[in-house]
Amino acid sequence: MAYDPPDALIAVVDDDPRILESLETLLQAAGYAVRLFASATALLGTGSLEEIDCVISDINMPVIDGLELSRLLQAAKPGLPIILITGHPEMLNRSPSVGAANHNRLFTKPYDPEDLVAAIGNVLRKH
Repeated sequence: MAYDPPDALIAVVDDDPRILESLETLLQAAGYAVRLFASATALLGTGSLEEIDCVISDINMPVIDGLELSRLLQAAKPGLPIILITGHPEMLNRSPSVGAANHNRLFTKPYDPEDLVAAIGNVLRKH
C-alpha cells in the first residue's frame, strides 16, 4: 500500500533505462508520483531536492555512484529517505555507512517489488 498523502514524490536514479521504466511502472501503480534520472548528476542538477520525498538509487553508476550520491543527498537534505539497489552486493564493502542499521533500505537485484514498495512506505512514515 502506498504512503498517504498520494503526492509523495519518489526520485529514481539509475543508468539503466529498463530499470527506470520498470520502477516507474511499479511506483505509479502503488500511487506514487515519480521522477526519473539517468544519473546522479542529473538529479543533483535539478535544483528541486526540496520537492523529493524519497530517493531510490542504483549503487553501480558512472561518475557519481549511489553511495556517493547518498552522502551528497544527506548533506544537502538531511533525513531524506534513500533506498539503494545493487546488482553488485560486493560493492557494499566499500562503505561502512551501508550496514545492518540500513538493511531495510538496501535491496539486491533481483528484488521483490512488493518488498520495495513496503520499504518505501515504511521510510516515508518514519520521515
